Amino acid sequence: MPTANKPPTEPAAGGQINLSKASFARFAGFITAELGIKMPETKRSLVQNRLQRRIRDLGMASIDEYGDYFFAPSNAAEREHFINAITTNKTDFFREKEHFSYLFDVVLTEMSTSIIRHQERFKVWSAGCSSGEEAFTLAMLLADCAASQPGLDFSILGTDISTKVLEVARRGIYPESQVVPVPLALRRKYLLSSVKKAHGLNRVVPALRRKVSFHELNFMDEDYRIIDLFHAIFFRNVMIYFDRDTQEAVINKICRHLVPGGYLFVGHSESIAGLNIPLKSVKTSVYRKFK
Repeated sequence: MPTANKPPTEPAAGGQINLSKASFARFAGFITAELGIKMPETKRSLVQNRLQRRIRDLGMASIDEYGDYFFAPSNAAEREHFINAITTNKTDFFREKEHFSYLFDVVLTEMSTSIIRHQERFKVWSAGCSSGEEAFTLAMLLADCAASQPGLDFSILGTDISTKVLEVARRGIYPESQVVPVPLALRRKYLLSSVKKAHGLNRVVPALRRKVSFHELNFMDEDYRIIDLFHAIFFRNVMIYFDRDTQEAVINKICRHLVPGGYLFVGHSESIAGLNIPLKSVKTSVYRKFK
C-alpha cells in the first residue's frame, strides 16, 4: 500500500479493476458534495471505467488502494487528476445552432446600438465550455458581426472545472473531423490548416483567440471570482448532471453575473420550470433576467 504522499512505482497487473459498492459510495459522496453531480448506483460502472487508467498510471492494484491515496489529506493534488477523469466533456462547433441564430437575430440586434453608444463590449460567458468549441463558435460569429458594425467590440469568457479540457481550449487546435460543422466561409477566415495536410489539424487564428479567455471554475463554489457582467450566458447541457436544488442554487449564482435584461441559454433538453430564479422564458431553452 502506498504512503500518504507517494504512490507505488510498480505497475498494477492488467485486467479489470473492480469498484465495490462501498468504494463507489465513498467516491460518489465526494463527487456530489464537491462537484454537484448526481451519482446514483447506476453510475458505478462509469466511475470504475474512468478511474481504470489513472489507477494503472499510479501502479496501484485496486480502487480501494487508490481511494486511500486519494482521500489522504496530503494528496490533495490528486483531486485535479480525479476531476479530469470523472467529468464528462462533450461539445461541438455550432451545437444547437438555433441558439446562435437567436443570439444574433434578436439579442445582439436589440443591444448593439446601446453597447456601441456607450463604448462597451458585448460580453458572453460560455459556462461549462469544455474544450472550447462553443466559445470559438461565438467568437467567429461575433467577429463577423463586428466587421459589419463599426464600433462593436466583444469578449468571451469560457469556464470549466476540468483543467485537461481547458488546456485544449487555450491551444485552440482541433482535428479536421471536429471542425466539419463550421461553415466554409468562417473556416477560411478564422481557422488555419496545418502545413502538413496529413496531420489534419486546424487552429483558431490568433486574433480570434485573443478575444476569448479560459479559466477554471467549479459551479459549487460560492464565489465565482468573476468581475464582469455578461449580456448573454450559455449554460447548456450542464444542469442534467445536477439535482433540482443544485440547479436552482447554481443558476442563481450564474444570474449574479448577468446584466438586467440579459439572456441565459440552456440545453434544448433541459428545463428550469418551477425553479425560484430571476428569469422568464422568452423562447424554448432561452430565458431573460428580470430588469
